[in-house]
Amino acid sequence: MHILKLLASFLKVNIQMSLAYRADTVVNILLNLMWLGWELLSLNIIFSNTSKLGGWGLGELIALLGVFRLVNTLMIALIWPNTEKFNQSIRDGSMDYTILQPVNSMFLVTFSRITVWRIWDLVLAVILIVVGINMAGDIITPFSLLAFILLTVTGMIIIYSLWIILIAMTFWFTKFDNNVTILQALLDSGRYPATVYPPGCELS
Repeated sequence: MHILKLLASFLKVNIQMSLAYRADTVVNILLNLMWLGWELLSLNIIFSNTSKLGGWGLGELIALLGVFRLVNTLMIALIWPNTEKFNQSIRDGSMDYTILQPVNSMFLVTFSRITVWRIWDLVLAVILIVVGINMAGDIITPFSLLAFILLTVTGMIIIYSLWIILIAMTFWFTKFDNNVTILQALLDSGRYPATVYPPGCELS
């Protein structure tokens, strides 16, 4: 209950911060819509020359794009902002105050900063998944839905674990802002199915 109250407080503070810069929030939403349009246009260009990509059809890749954006949005909303804060706090010594707080330090490091307006991207991601599945003609069953949720959550946990490893290296390499770049590059490979990569390069 204490953790939930603390999370609610973090959420409230971050909502207030977002409302203080409304124009910036609107611009960011418009930019994300532009990037979504570019991603869909790229898929359309690819499938104007072929009917399959690594054995996957257009609908399946749109659903995969939705999953990618779902995971990526959660990373951008939670992980990236807190990584920047973590890196800075290691350099200026303010991490000591976080560790001394009467609450789990990892919780504070993970949730103290939340990019609230990214909720819009989560909605778009779910829409892409539903549209992609319908285009592919797949039938959703309770079992397949449960398997999807479990696999998605498991993937997020793995990425989160890799993030913990990378930011922990900041304790040894004080100037290590490339940890975000490394993990983002790894995450970007999930835009396309593993079958499009050469043998030995699959990350699945």
